[in-house]
Amino acid sequence: MKPANLKTMTVDQLVERFAEIGVAQDKSLQEGEYWIEGYINHELNQLFAQMHEIDTELRSRGLDARLALRQLYHHPNTQVRLLAAKCTLGVAPVVARKVVQAIADSKLPPQAMDAGMTLSNLDKGRFKPD
Repeated sequence: MKPANLKTMTVDQLVERFAEIGVAQDKSLQEGEYWIEGYINHELNQLFAQMHEIDTELRSRGLDARLALRQLYHHPNTQVRLLAAKCTLGVAPVVARKVVQAIADSKLPPQAMDAGMTLSNLDKGRFKPD
């Protein structure tokens, strides 16, 4: 995916881009491409960095912009749902946690494991969403 100027994008465009990146991450994870020749896949790292940049941009635009990610709670892609829920745990904790719990309960790898670890870390106080 080519880089975009996030500052000029609307909130809806940022949410759409977030979903596109999540789908690309899922494709790489499902194909087992997170390790290449003993190194973490550079493309996957870039996708996670891009996702972080979008989250940061949404945070800079205030609560309503962050809450816009809630529309992805029903996205057909599990990775997109999980990442949207994790990014909104600090502003929509009850419903975001339900999304994470549903993914953990699905037992579908690799997202179910990530969701389970997220819940465990929340419960133990190791992860404090902001």
